[in-house]
Amino acid sequence: MSDSAITDDKSRRDFLIISTSVVGAVGTALAAWPLVDSMNPAADTLALSTTEVDLAPIKEGQSITVVWRGKPVFVRYRTAAEIKTANDAKLEDLPDPQADKDRVKKAQWLIMVGVCTHLGCIPLGQKANDPKGEFGGWFCPCHGSHYDTSGRIRKGPAPENLFVPEYKYLSDTKVQIG
Repeated sequence: MSDSAITDDKSRRDFLIISTSVVGAVGTALAAWPLVDSMNPAADTLALSTTEVDLAPIKEGQSITVVWRGKPVFVRYRTAAEIKTANDAKLEDLPDPQADKDRVKKAQWLIMVGVCTHLGCIPLGQKANDPKGEFGGWFCPCHGSHYDTSGRIRKGPAPENLFVPEYKYLSDTKVQIG
């Protein structure tokens, strides 16, 4: 066999190995893509990941409840007295010390998940006739946790303050939670 015939066989073999490898890699990627894509969150889950709230209709001293990720979120337009009470609380007296300014982005708007940190109950205090507890905020009647006007635990078995979700203001009257 001549040198050119050996070179032709070698180059043909190299071409077949390379083309077979490329076709195999592309085929594997095409077969694996549905599996990888199935691990992404579904469209309905992504739609629930954020909630927009129009703050314009909420009057001072009023609270509303919206749903975010299947949980109630309390949005309260706090009065000047409620803000003062929240700021005057001594951090050393709090079971879970956290300054009011660290829980809000704008002092008049308090946004927090309305689920008691003790056993997951929903505290009362959103409606005008709800008991507000000893500190003027929210009260969980199941086990007696009292929260203040900043949603901080003040008395009872709850170990932590009510959770403040991530949120951002889209405008002066619109906020996006999540």
